[in-house]
Amino acid sequence: MFIRLGYDIQFEIPAAVAMVAILHVHPSRVADLREPDELVIEPAAKTTTYIDSYGNRCTRFQAPAGSLRLSCTTLIEDSAEPDAVNLNAREHPVNELPHETLRYLLNSRYCEVDRLSNIAVELFGSVSPGWSRVQAICNWVHAKVAFGYHLARPSKTALDVFTERGGVCRDFQHLAITFCRALNIPARYATGYLGDIGVPPAPEPMDFSAWFEVYLENRWWTFDARHNHPRIGRVLVATGRDASDVAITTSFGIANLKYFTVVTDEEFPARAAITGSES
Repeated sequence: MFIRLGYDIQFEIPAAVAMVAILHVHPSRVADLREPDELVIEPAAKTTTYIDSYGNRCTRFQAPAGSLRLSCTTLIEDSAEPDAVNLNAREHPVNELPHETLRYLLNSRYCEVDRLSNIAVELFGSVSPGWSRVQAICNWVHAKVAFGYHLARPSKTALDVFTERGGVCRDFQHLAITFCRALNIPARYATGYLGDIGVPPAPEPMDFSAWFEVYLENRWWTFDARHNHPRIGRVLVATGRDASDVAITTSFGIANLKYFTVVTDEEFPARAAITGSES
């Protein structure tokens, strides 16, 4: 299966400002790209690219005053398989976890583990450890939290979501992540493309999506408390402790968003466009 990916993001910049964008397909999916994945900046700006401490590909540049447009279109090949499931995946005792997973047990900007620990134990402490416990967390969040764009706000934390019982996809994931960490299950935030492939089309405009990953049975596994069932066609862009680590753009000054659109569509390109014409 081939998926057409893209975005068009436009700002009005009052004064020149330094920016960092996390918009490239994650390095783990680069081998699947069938067209270049290049950030186009208008007006043109000098860029530097680097890999951050979470393994995400980032682009750094200076945006001049005036209108700014960030855009890209690319094609990726996907297995068309739904998210992997392993009902027998076990939890690791903390003393057996790899060093690099330990930071995903701690508090972060949107995930107040210390303030939700007792609640997590009360709700899920008696559930069988491993996959069953993480799924129980997803089931609870999916059932108890209402989705609505009008319920979103940039400052909303996991505790706010638990108290208010509403939010957007990132809020569902923050609460589930926090419950997992409170039970000593490493959990990290993930963002990327997730189109309506294999499911009825959503009425809302396409956007970047959020899900989360947990470390069980010696690897990271995908979970999604918002949709709560395996999906086809996820394309990872970035992972981090929470949404603050993977913002699509960070401006070190004022950058007013004026336009935003995302494309994630299954595409059926001609064979020659993928493999090259044969003479």
